[in-house]
Amino acid sequence: MALSQSDLLRLMESLRTADGVELIRVLAQRILQELIEAEATARIGAEPGEHTDARTTWRNGHRDRVLTTQAGDLDLAIPKVRTGSFFPVLLERRRRIDQALYAVIMEAYVLGVSTRSVDDLAKALGADSGISKSEVSRICAGLDEQLVAFRTRPLDHTRFPYVYLDATYCKARVNHQIVSRAVVVATGITEDGGREVLGLMIGDSETEAFWAEFLRSLRERGLSGVRLVLSDSHSGLVKAIRKVMLGAAWQRCRVHFLRNVFAVIPKEAAEMVAATIRTIFAQPDEAAVRAQLDTVAEMLGKQFPKVRQMLIDAKDDLTAFAAFPERHWKKIQSTNPLERINREIKRRTDVVQVFPNDDALLRLVTAVLFEMHDEWIAFPRRYLPEGSMEKIHPAQHSPGELPPTA
Repeated sequence: MALSQSDLLRLMESLRTADGVELIRVLAQRILQELIEAEATARIGAEPGEHTDARTTWRNGHRDRVLTTQAGDLDLAIPKVRTGSFFPVLLERRRRIDQALYAVIMEAYVLGVSTRSVDDLAKALGADSGISKSEVSRICAGLDEQLVAFRTRPLDHTRFPYVYLDATYCKARVNHQIVSRAVVVATGITEDGGREVLGLMIGDSETEAFWAEFLRSLRERGLSGVRLVLSDSHSGLVKAIRKVMLGAAWQRCRVHFLRNVFAVIPKEAAEMVAATIRTIFAQPDEAAVRAQLDTVAEMLGKQFPKVRQMLIDAKDDLTAFAAFPERHWKKIQSTNPLERINREIKRRTDVVQVFPNDDALLRLVTAVLFEMHDEWIAFPRRYLPEGSMEKIHPAQHSPGELPPTA
């Protein structure tokens, strides 16, 4: 779509009055929109209003799409076509989630469990509520192929010294009843300090058998080199970690521990108790960390004997992080790295509210994680400092070869 003179004048005026970030945002939005329109023209075989023998379909309006970037939100318009479908290659990475959400909505329609909110969402995506079961199957089959490949891909390309485990809950229909389903997710830190999504599973509850099955599936796919597993203190999960992740220490999430503490003390004492417990994690070395826990336990025990006992019982698990490089401590004391992931999962799944079945839930969550994983790989950013991982997995040297100096 060529820029008219009035379009150019408006663009130039906006650029003159924009600040630095806004200038980048305006330029990026205009360039992306032009590229999207050009791709649509190539796909259709004709410009708007143009008559050509190569035309394959006709434009049928646009649907709005917001693309979030570091320069801000870009308001884009995706051309719709009368027959077939069109989605720009530029936004292909985000398409997986849209396809998964689309499949969930269509499946809900087929099963007769649609709601007004789902109907509005379907219209916003340009979907037709009159879709057939065969069309739903076609959409799901095309999407599931790449999502299954992602969930089952080998993990033997590197070692993962740190593994994070957590669960969130979503609603789905099982045997014609709406029930809560546990969505468990594992992420890992690679031996060069990067991040990867390792896997996910959906089940009835967080029982030991459920978690053990999940952890074994990760091991079978090649997960190795695990030195520390971080999670909350759910009994089934902890038992599974100790049984399956042999040779790995367990770090109890400090954030979850504080929540447990808050449950046994008066609300007005929470801030003081939390500040006191946090001093445990601000010590300079392992010995000081463990000594401070004993000190804090005695201090708080005078007023809160239950808290004292909780600290003593959890001492080894709360301080496991201290046996690892000090430069890693802030990142391996809690499961906070999974909080953003869980928030994004909930943001997407809350749109659907109740999934028609487990497969639909698994499909959407996998698409969300696939997109995050792609971002971590496409835009690599060290999660832990360069060179610090060598202290966990020292490089292997030939006999007689000296290790590199620090």
